[in-house]
Amino acid sequence: MKEFLRKILPLPVINFYHLSLSFLGALINFFPSSRIRVIGVTGTNGKSTVVYLIEKILEQSGYRVASLSSIKFKIDKKERANDLRMTMPGRFFIQKFLRQAVKAGCTYAVVEVTSEGIVQSRHRFISFDSAVFTNLSLEHIESHKGFDNYRKAKLELFKKTKNIHVLNLDDENIEYFLSVPCFRKYGYTLNNLKENLKDLKIKITQGKNARVGVKGVKFSVNGVPFNLKLLGEFNIYNALAAVSVSLAHGISLQNVKKALERIQGIPGRMEQVLSSPFKVFVDYAFTPNALEKVYKTLKKDLKTGKFICVFGAAGGGRDKWKRPVLGKIAAENCDKIIITNEDPYDEDEKEILKMIKTGITKAHFSYSHFQEILDRREAIARALALAKKKDLVIITGKGCESSICLKHGKRIPFDDRKVVREEMENLKKK
Repeated sequence: MKEFLRKILPLPVINFYHLSLSFLGALINFFPSSRIRVIGVTGTNGKSTVVYLIEKILEQSGYRVASLSSIKFKIDKKERANDLRMTMPGRFFIQKFLRQAVKAGCTYAVVEVTSEGIVQSRHRFISFDSAVFTNLSLEHIESHKGFDNYRKAKLELFKKTKNIHVLNLDDENIEYFLSVPCFRKYGYTLNNLKENLKDLKIKITQGKNARVGVKGVKFSVNGVPFNLKLLGEFNIYNALAAVSVSLAHGISLQNVKKALERIQGIPGRMEQVLSSPFKVFVDYAFTPNALEKVYKTLKKDLKTGKFICVFGAAGGGRDKWKRPVLGKIAAENCDKIIITNEDPYDEDEKEILKMIKTGITKAHFSYSHFQEILDRREAIARALALAKKKDLVIITGKGCESSICLKHGKRIPFDDRKVVREEMENLKKK
C-alpha cells in the first residue's frame, strides 16, 4: 500500500505528510530536544562507531548520556540492542526517546542520522546542538536518484544545525559542508591541510604520528598520545571525530584519552569473535568503500595464512549497482570466497547472489576457491571448516544485527557472532 501511494501521490504531498508526522511527534512529546544537547552524526561509514565513542567520552566526563544508533538504544544506564532494523527510527520513536532521555536526567543525546531519515524529515523539529560529518561515498544512490541528491540530503542536517559543525577535512566532499554557516566549526585531519583551508576560521584537530598495527592504532593530538584497541586507519578518523566533538564541548584531552583507551571494541564493527585455532572477525561493512577498507586492514594481520571471506548483499531494491562491485572487491582481496544470503527482503535470493557473482567472475577469480551457499548458517559453517591455523575468516554485511529480513516483513533470528560460536562448537565435536 505504501509503495502504491508513493507512486500516485505528488512529491509535495509526500513531503508534507512526513513533515506533519515529525511536527506531531515533537508536539505530543513536548519538543524534548529543547531541553537536551543533541549531537547528530551523519556520513556514509563510521556513524555508529562515532556515536559509540562520543557516548563513552561524555560518560567518562561525568555526564548522563543517551545514544541512538544502528547498534543500540541507550538512556543513561539502560540500553537495548537496536532490533528495529532501522538506523534512524521513525519520528514518534525518536521524539519519545528524547523525552525519556530528558526525564532520565541526560545532558546529551547522541543520534545517528541517515540520508533517508533526512529525506523523510525525521530530523525536523529536533534542535541539534552539533552535527558531525564522517565521510561520503556511494550509497543509496538508487533511492536518492543520484549522488548529488544523496550529498544534498546529508547537507540538510548541517543547514538545520546552527551551533557546532564537526567535519572530516580529508573527505573530497568537504567543500560542500564547509560552505554551510554555523557559530563554530571544528575540523579533523590526518593529512596536511589544503591551501584553501588554512585561512578558514576553523579549529583543527590534527592526528599526528599515526600508526596502524595488528592490535590497534596509535596517534597523537596536541602532544597527547592515544593508543587504541581499534583496528584500521578509518578508526583513527572515527576517533578524531569524537575527539573534535569533545573539544568543542570543553572536555579535556586527558578525559578523552582515558575514555577511548578503555574501549575494547565496538559491537559488530571489526569485532573479533574467535582467536583460536584461527581468527574470525564480524563486521557491518556493506558498502564497497567500507568492505575494501575492512579487507585491507585485516589482511595486514596475515602472514602465511589464507583470507576467507563470507558476504552477501541486501535486497529490497537497495543499491543493486554495488552487488558486482562487492564481488570484484572480494575477488581482489580474498583467497577463498563464500557468497551467501544477507537480507533479501522481497527479492529473489538467488538473483542477488548471481549479481554478486558477475563481479567475481569478471575479476577472473578461481572457481576452485569460490562457493555459493544460500543458507547463511551453512555458509559460515563452511568457512570455519575450510579454515586452518593461521588463516583468517571475515564475515561482513550484518555486524551485530539480530535477524535476517525476508518477504512480507518476516524476520528470522540470526546473529553472525552467535552463529560463529555455535558452529565452531559443532565443528569441534566432529
